[in-house]
Formats: sequence, structure tokens, C-alpha cells
Amino acid sequence: MDLHTAGHRRGVVCAPHGAAVEDGRAILAEGGNAIEAMIAMAASIAAVYPHMNHIGGDGFWLIREPSGRVRAIMGAGRAGAKATRQFYRDAGHHEIPARGPLAALTVPGAVAGWMLAVEAAKAQTGKSSGARLPLHVLLEAAIKHAREGYTVTRSQAQLTVEKYAELETAPGFMNAFLLDGKPPEAGSRLKQPAFAATLDQLANAGLQDFYRGDVGREIAADLERIGSPVTRADLEKYEARIAEPLSVKIGAGTLYNTPPPTQGLASLMILGLFDRLRIAKAESFEHIHGLIEATKRAFIVRDRFVTDPDKIDGNLTHFLDKKYLDSEAGKIDPKKAAKWPAADAKGDTIWMGAADASGLVVSYIQSIYWEFGSGCVLPKTGVLMQNRGSSFSLDPKAVNALEPGRRPFHTLNPALAVLKDGRVVAYGTMGGDGQPQTQAAVFSRHILFGQPLDQALDAPRWLLGRTWGSSNTNLRLESRFDEGLIDRLMSVGHDVEVIGQSHSDTMGHAGAVILHPNGTLEGGHDPRADGGAAGV
Repeated sequence: MDLHTAGHRRGVVCAPHGAAVEDGRAILAEGGNAIEAMIAMAASIAAVYPHMNHIGGDGFWLIREPSGRVRAIMGAGRAGAKATRQFYRDAGHHEIPARGPLAALTVPGAVAGWMLAVEAAKAQTGKSSGARLPLHVLLEAAIKHAREGYTVTRSQAQLTVEKYAELETAPGFMNAFLLDGKPPEAGSRLKQPAFAATLDQLANAGLQDFYRGDVGREIAADLERIGSPVTRADLEKYEARIAEPLSVKIGAGTLYNTPPPTQGLASLMILGLFDRLRIAKAESFEHIHGLIEATKRAFIVRDRFVTDPDKIDGNLTHFLDKKYLDSEAGKIDPKKAAKWPAADAKGDTIWMGAADASGLVVSYIQSIYWEFGSGCVLPKTGVLMQNRGSSFSLDPKAVNALEPGRRPFHTLNPALAVLKDGRVVAYGTMGGDGQPQTQAAVFSRHILFGQPLDQALDAPRWLLGRTWGSSNTNLRLESRFDEGLIDRLMSVGHDVEVIGQSHSDTMGHAGAVILHPNGTLEGGHDPRADGGAAGV
């Protein structure tokens, strides 16, 4: 699978798994548009990359239409009706468990997002890339992967071993993701027959069946049986929503990201602050230090204010205003590292991009939160439930305090940029707290400093703070950084750790698709992942 592809005329896709890339490309080749290709990829990657995402998780879309309008689809699941603080205290918990049935406390929002995406695809009818393909065609490849089997990737094999002790008691996990009672080896094949049957039912009955039909009934029954606080009524009343994205203007153009409960605000703030530092040279101390310090300023705001939008008093766009960003940029010391107030965030997620010749550009992210989510696989439907709700706090005074019906804070945030030179870029990554940092690294390298896309995706990266279950709160760097740069970062006060790998999964799996003003399409994906890019 190619990691980088360019010069296509009809469409291009990228994803962290090769099968999803090929399935998206096939939809484009059949005449589907970028949204349809993404729906197919979203289903496919749940079937072949289940440790990173599944339809028991959430999903967020940014869609740039040929008219130039950018819209967000917010598939953030809400806490179940029984998910009260007292419920957990009565069960003997002082914090929400990270695994098991009590971690599976939010409604899966991804499929509801697909529903709105289908409507958005149909709305393109009559344009040069209108919706042409029925739902069963979009889900066909995913059904085949789940029913006939998929090849276990290196990352799935590795994470099954590493997280086995946490997951072995989660209902359904061992039956679904072990082979002959043991963690599967890379290259072996696994099937998800119950999941295949669920996708087949959705293809025939419609996606709404996941919430309000036979599939929803089976999901609710299994959740009740294992002791999850999510009820059938929670599923029946759930809907994803369309929202206006957040945006910020910088010298290169207008950047878009998703609003709360995602951390899209932080991603935009980082690049808005960095733009004001007027850094001239890529890979310099000023480049890396500037982005790290901008990250600290943005994360302070994120951790204080980003939560369920229903609980936010006022409009957070204030933090993207020119006056505020000017003031915050002035607080960044170009020669000294600010003290880092660490925040905890793990993450297991996939980001994918798609674009077509009509001008449709899609940035999409789908997640079950930690690797394998709650670990709970519902036997009748094969749905792997997320543990996103474990990010809630049982402290009623916390920014993200648990309440029934509340949406948890999301590290997920797909990004999109409309540049002054005419390019439209969808980009993103997985990786918890690392998502805004990796977005900034790739965007600054490719857009601001002109590095080729494949080089910008491959270049060594850094991570400030906790992710992937690490207790570290320091600044971790891949081993390919220049020793002089590392020494200088340490000399100004950064708590630096150089990790052993040249290309570490800890740094996320990034990708991008680009619609050029001459109509050609380009895509690229991270060599750290198992995917690539392809087009027609």
C-alpha cells in the first residue's frame, strides 16, 4: 500500500489500514463521492482494525462542500440514564473503571454520525459528484472482512498481549479477539461473525436500526445483561447533530476543527499562536519549542473550559479571537520552557481523509477511546463498546462531572484547512493529547514550511504529556531528532526523554488529503501505521 499518492483527478483517500484505503478507493471508482467513500471506510476499518475503533464508539466529521461551506457532524454519545455518581459509589468505586461493563456507560455515536453523513451525501445529487450508491454497497466490503476474516496487524497483536490482563475479564473480549484462547499473532486471521450479521442487518434495514430497531434491541439487552448503565431508551432517543465548526484565520488561510465536547479548540489555538511567533526555519529549535509552548497555552484553556456544550456558559470562540491570541502569544518565552501542568489522556482512534473532483473534502475520526475500549463485546451484535465515559469525573465540581445524558470530553478532533493559495486540506491523527500536537507538526512542516507531504508525515515527532497509558508527563522525542536540538530543548527547561524508536506509535498515525486548485488530488499517510493512500 502506497503511503503517498498524488495527481489523481476523480478522488483520493487515506487511512491507517490498507484494506480501508482500498475499500474507499473502490467506492470512488464506482462513482461514489468522498462522503460515500468515507462511510465505506468507517465500516471497513471497524472490521479490520478493531483495537483502534469500532461501531460501539463515537465519530466526528468535517465536510467541506463544493460551495465552500464547511459543516461538522458530531457523533458524541451521551452517558446512560443509569450512569449517576451514586450508581458508581454504590458499586464501591471512587472513580469510573477504565474497563468492563461500568466503563461502557455512553451511547455509541458513530453510526448516528454515519446517518447524517448519508444525508449529506444525498444532498450532493445533481452536482458533479452526487450520491449514486446504496447503503448495502457502502457496507459490502466491511461485511466481507468481518464474515470471512481479516489479517491481524502488528499493532493489534502487540496491544492484545500488552493489555490482556486489563481485558481478559471484560465480557465477550476473549471470544472475539483471541485465537484458540491465546492472543493472535500478527498475520493470523480473525473473524467477527456477529458484527458481520449486524452490518448486514443495517445494510438492509437502514442505519437507524442500530438505535431504534432490531439491532438496537439486541444491543440494549446485552448491555443490561452485563450491567452497563446504558438503556434501550438511551439508544432510542439518541441522535447525532450537525454543528458549525470552530475556525481561526492565520496567514496561510482559514483552519477548521470540531467544537466542544472535542478538543478542536486546542488544535486551532496551537496553530493560531504559532502563526504569531513568526518562526522562519523548519526543524529549528524555534520551530519545535514554539509549538510545544503554544501547546501548553492551549491545553490550559482546554482543560478549564472544554466539556459538554450544554454545560458551557458562553461561547469559546473568544479564545480564537485575534486579541486573545495576540495576548497569549506574547506570554510565550522564546528562550525558556513554561512549567507544564500535566493532564491525563490516553487514546485509541483512527483518522481518515477523502476528497473528490467535485470539491468535496472530508476529515473524519472514529474512536473507542482506549485500545479495545471497554473491552466489552456484545455477543448478539458483535459491537465492541467504547470506554469514553471513563473520562468523566465522580467529583460533582469537576469540569467534566458525570451526569446521565451528558457528553464526555473528547480528544477526537478532525481538522480541515482552506488555504489562500487555493488548496483544501483535510488532516488529522489518533493519539489522545498527541492529536493537536501531531496536527500542528504536520501542518507546520507541510503548509507553513513547504516540506513535501510524505516528508512532513515521516519527520520525527514529539509528545508533551500523557497518552497511551503512560504515567509520564514529560516531553518525549523520537530518536531521529538532531542531538544539538535535543540539548538546547533541555537547556531551556524542557523535561526531555528520547524514546528508543525512530517511528513510534506513541506519536500517532497522521494523514492528509489535499484538493489542489488545478483539480488534482493528493493523499498521504503515516509510515508509523498499517495503511496508506490511494486514488482514482
